[in-house]
Amino acid sequence: MNKTQPPIGQQPIRDARTLGLPKMLLLGLQHMFAMFGATVLVPILVQGYGLPLSIQTTLFFAGVGTLFFHVCTRLKVPAFLGSSFAFLGGFQAMAQMDSGMYATMEPAEKLQYTCGGIVVAGLLYVILALVIKVVGVHKVMRYLPPVVTGPIIILIGLNLAPSAVSNASTCWWLALVAMAIIVVANIWGKGMIKIIPILLGVVGAYVVALIANAMGATALDAAGNVSPLMDFSGVQSSAPIGLQPFLSNFSGSVAKFDVSAILVMAPIAIASMMEHIGDMSAISATVGENFIEDPGLHRTLIGDGIATALAGLFGGPANTTYGENTGVLVLSRVHDPRVIRLAAIYALVLSFSPAFAALVSSIPDAIIGGVSFILYGMISAIGVRNVVENQVDFTNSRNLIIAAVILVCGLGFTNGLTFQVGGASITLTSLAIAAIAGILLNAILPGNDFHFGKTATSDTAASLGRY
Repeated sequence: MNKTQPPIGQQPIRDARTLGLPKMLLLGLQHMFAMFGATVLVPILVQGYGLPLSIQTTLFFAGVGTLFFHVCTRLKVPAFLGSSFAFLGGFQAMAQMDSGMYATMEPAEKLQYTCGGIVVAGLLYVILALVIKVVGVHKVMRYLPPVVTGPIIILIGLNLAPSAVSNASTCWWLALVAMAIIVVANIWGKGMIKIIPILLGVVGAYVVALIANAMGATALDAAGNVSPLMDFSGVQSSAPIGLQPFLSNFSGSVAKFDVSAILVMAPIAIASMMEHIGDMSAISATVGENFIEDPGLHRTLIGDGIATALAGLFGGPANTTYGENTGVLVLSRVHDPRVIRLAAIYALVLSFSPAFAALVSSIPDAIIGGVSFILYGMISAIGVRNVVENQVDFTNSRNLIIAAVILVCGLGFTNGLTFQVGGASITLTSLAIAAIAGILLNAILPGNDFHFGKTATSDTAASLGRY
């Protein structure tokens, strides 16, 4: 074998075209499946609150938002934008709001005002991006050194961990099947098998579930009751092709605006922007390219923010860069953004098929849990890698205190922090609290000698400066 051409899977693949079109299409499908479970879960949960958030619309703007993000970032960043879990507390608060004009308001109209708040939240991204553009990323990133971003990345994975356990616990043996397929494919697989372990895990476990379901296997539902392993009722009642809800009755936009709704939804952008910065650090660490420097944090924020505002304008949830897809980058070692754009196109096309959305929703929670065990753990591991490769000195008490406070805030505030603003209840997630605490401590404590610079190389996963 030519030593200048390492075997597939041993070295990162920067240009997926070298694999051929069929393999590229499969890799895009893998990314689509990685994001699908979590992206679809957001509207399912919001519907449980009583607000009619559409799965089709969510998928549509995940695809559109991702493509727009790639245009904003000069086609360089291999990131997928899916629906944000950070805003679930806001959706729930809006669903329960029963004062003033909201007292007799129908759920569909409440959703419109909720989406108006999401539009404003997206515009806050643009404001931060302008600040970075004017002041400079180096000055802004002085407040976001690896001692802050590393633990935040760790928390992104750890905060998702209970979701993985909860889903897997509905049927542990099936979750273990999905995990086993992924591990075997990634460790012992050859060629293309080594590159698509997540897709193989989902499809392989789904086939096993089909067989087990035909034999009468059961699982636990959300209430802890025994139910059939798979439910196809949604598939049977869904049309193969259908228009987006906002297109079938188009009136210019869906969102409506009110100060109370804005005060509930917009502050959540603090959390999601910190998550965005953490995700950009994670993707940079994974790929070995400093995307905060080039194409620039201001461009990634604009892409994410406008994608969020656009989704809210037409009745979709806020978008965010997806950690699940960062996990796929780690496992597949294919770092070509073209593959992510293929996944976006899949999501866009399939958003017009209610039957397909229902079919994918029929994937047992246990399979999603098994896959999440691997992906979420990978995210936290990247955070550890980010700290190690940037040589953060934990013999320095200053660094130790910052990291300790971030981790305790992120894991300790399990229900977030709720306070009143203008009569509305505002909730900051644990991750937002951790990020704010870390940033403030880093700014206040003496000894901040971090100098942001473009030092990432292909050999070091992501040095966002030396600390």
